[in-house]
Amino acid sequence: MTYTAAALLGVAGALLVDLVGLRTRLVRRAVFWATYPIVLVFQLLSNGILTGRRIVIYDPAAIVGWRIAYAPVEDLLFGFAMVLLTLSVWVWLGRRGVQPTPRAGEGGRFPRR
Repeated sequence: MTYTAAALLGVAGALLVDLVGLRTRLVRRAVFWATYPIVLVFQLLSNGILTGRRIVIYDPAAIVGWRIAYAPVEDLLFGFAMVLLTLSVWVWLGRRGVQPTPRAGEGGRFPRR
């Protein structure tokens, strides 16, 4: 399996989890798309450093070849899948009352000492 195929499967899987599995439907919300560019900027920055300095090298036969800030476009697909999956699970758990009253500095259901 190529890196491209794995990235596309990752995106498809994350979309299925968001839209069908957990039904959080984050990709249908404007706030998701309004804030995703923040994640994208830092992903491009870190990927650009790692691939631009050749710390991470990709097999040209395993990728499409399109690059943004030195990083293969597949990295952006994987990053999207990871962020979407993480946020979907987080929202789903929040709806289930895992941490009903989140407060900064408090550890969820554990009492403060």
